[in-house]
Order: sequence, then C-alpha cells, then structure tokens
Amino acid sequence: MSGRAVFVLVFLPFALGHYLSSLIRTVNATLAPQLMAALALSPAQLGLLTSAFFLAFALVQLPVGMALDRWGPARVQPPMLLLAALGALAFSGGRDFAQLLVARALIGLGLGGCFMSAVKAVSTWIAPARLPSVQGYLIAAGGLGAASATLPVRLALHYTDWRGLFVGLAAAAAALALLIRLVAPAAPPLASVSARPAGLAVLREVLRHPAFREVAQLVLVPHMVFFGIQGLWISRWLTDVAGYSEAAVAYLLYLGMAAVIFGAIAVGMLTEWAGRRGVAPISVAAAGVALFIAVQLGFVCNWAPSYQLLSVIFTLVGTVTGIEYAIVAQSLPATLTGRGATCLNLLIFLGAFAVQAGFGLVVGCWRPDFLQHYPAQAYQVAFAVLVLLQLRGLLLFARRRWGAGAQSGKIEHQSGSPATSPPIAR
Repeated sequence: MSGRAVFVLVFLPFALGHYLSSLIRTVNATLAPQLMAALALSPAQLGLLTSAFFLAFALVQLPVGMALDRWGPARVQPPMLLLAALGALAFSGGRDFAQLLVARALIGLGLGGCFMSAVKAVSTWIAPARLPSVQGYLIAAGGLGAASATLPVRLALHYTDWRGLFVGLAAAAAALALLIRLVAPAAPPLASVSARPAGLAVLREVLRHPAFREVAQLVLVPHMVFFGIQGLWISRWLTDVAGYSEAAVAYLLYLGMAAVIFGAIAVGMLTEWAGRRGVAPISVAAAGVALFIAVQLGFVCNWAPSYQLLSVIFTLVGTVTGIEYAIVAQSLPATLTGRGATCLNLLIFLGAFAVQAGFGLVVGCWRPDFLQHYPAQAYQVAFAVLVLLQLRGLLLFARRRWGAGAQSGKIEHQSGSPATSPPIAR
C-alpha cells in the first residue's frame, strides 16, 4: 500500500483505538472527586477501582497476542471494542462499589487489545527502520487521549455527569469497532506461522529472547510506575500535597498529558537519530530511565519550589518507557511480534495494577485531615518505595554494560538485534 493508504487505513483507525483506551484508562484521575463523593471511597478503594482496569487488561494480553498473530488486528479488534462499550454502559449504570468494580474490569478486558492491535498493524505494514518514530506517533495518540481525559472531560461535566460521560464513551467504542471492521485491511499471511510452535512454547520463546529479557529488566518497572501513578495518583498528590483546587488540578493534568504527545514523538525521533550514530535504543532507554528516577526523587524530597513543573515533567519524561515496544518489535521475528508485545503488556499492566493499588494502601496508612487530604509524608514514603524498585534494574544494566565493557574493552551485545545493537554502516 502507499504511504497515504497505510496512514488512513492502518495507522489512523488503530491509533484512534489507542486514543480511546488511554482516555478511559486515565479518566478516573479527573473523576476521582466525584467518584469518592458518590460512593464514599477510601484511597485504597479508589486505587482498587481504578486499577481493576489494569488487572483485567493484563489478564487478556496473552490470548489477544495469540489471536493477533493468528487472525490479525482487523479481525480481533472490533469485537473487543464492543465488549468495552458494554462495560462502559455497565459503569454508567453502576450503583455501588462492587458494580463499578466489575464494570471497570469489563472495560479493561475490552480495551486490552487496542495498543497491541496498533503495534501489530504498524509492524506489519511499516518498515522496521521506521518503527521507533511511527510508534512514537502512536504513543502520542495515546497521550492525546490521556489529555482528553483532563480539561475536556472537566468541561463535559458542565453538561452531563460522570454517568452520561460513560454512555458517550460506550457509543464511541461501538462506532470505532464499526470503523475498523469496514476499513482496516487484513494482514498478509506469513508462511512461517505454521512452522512455529504453538501456545506456551511460543511464550517461552518470547520470554527467553535476550532482547526481550534485557529491555524488560531495565524498563518494565519504570513503565509500571508511569502507568500506575499517571493514571490516578498524580491528581491526588496535586490535591493533597500541593493543595490545588479541582480546576487547577485538571489544568495541570492536561498540561502533563499534552506533554506525553511531545515526549513520545521526541523519544521516537531521538532513538532513530541516535541509531544513525551507532547508539543502541536500549542505551537511549537507560538514559531516559535514569532521568525518570531523578524526577521521582523530587516527589520523595517534596520539592516545593515548583509542584506544577514536577507533575508535568513526570509525565513528559515517563514517555521514554514506551521505547520498549519498539525494541521488542524490532528484535522479535514477525510471527512473534503480537505475542511479544502482549507479553510485555501483560507484565506492564499487572505491575501497574500492583503500583496503583499498592500506592493507595501505603498512603492509607496515614490519617487524613478534616478535608480528607493525606499528608505529604505519606506520598514521600510511597514514592521512595517506587524509586527503590526501579533502581535495581538500572544498576543491573549499568553493571552488565559498563562493567563488561571495562573488563573486555568493549560492550557486548548478546542479542545481536537491531534494537539492542547499533546499526552497521552500509
């Protein structure tokens, strides 16, 4: 297909799916005051309700990956979006915590294939050398969805309540399912699919791949933290610690999510630029993770000079964690890209569930004031735990790369993949 056809028929429909998924995933950060007031939720309950999306999303990843590799995203994505539409309708009609919890999980199940379908589609129709920048644009579409979950949602609440909002989201999911069914092309058959082992044998092959193991060890936990904190606790931190009003929090969330768009595109372009100069994408990822951890130390130290700047930089720098999808897509055979991406997503979203729910448990160990605001110390301790969890992977990467380089005089790249080794000049 021509470049224009690929954009219109492949990139755009699946990017809209990722846009919608990101919007629904992060909308609870804006709706948190309304949900807490309507249901009298504690921080632990709010964390569990919001993170149910992550748990359900994670559980569906492996079946989705197998389906994508077998039938392609054009056939897999529409029925899943219809399931998400059903979940959004159920959420709009939920009357207690248990009903909303089940509905939120159903939404997660239905949206579990949005990003992976997009990754599979672009990796099928776009040259590998272009994947970092194109996937950067894809992640930027998700950033636009997350940005839409802030100020635009707050403006929409002037005309409807959160229940009416979810009715609209259900209609959008159903319409998108129809669009993909009508315009997306079927994936070309891969002759090597039948030669591949099936089921768990394929998953073992993915998990044992050196490039997958290396990038997972370095970027996986930071990606979990980025998703888990960005989707809920940044807004509560701005309210409880920084003391901003709901309107100010919505504006800062909008700026942060808008920064995701710039950050995702910049990371893709920077990765391609560095690759042309012999710098492996995994090294770009390591520098980004180090910077991301440094930003979180600002939360640990309660860096008061600019709470606004800190919240926006967190989401801007956190976009570097999305580079692992491009690394995996570049490194694995074409017949494994769907399952490789969904294996990664499984681990990310299970971890995001644990981060989002666990963060609420840690914060809930302190008593709130009369306005139900939790003290800064609670958030400092919770962020400190997250920093310690991320440091391990960065230190292991540094020891493996620079330690080996110091002993042998050069850095060894075990995987030999384009994603973890610099390109050879031709």
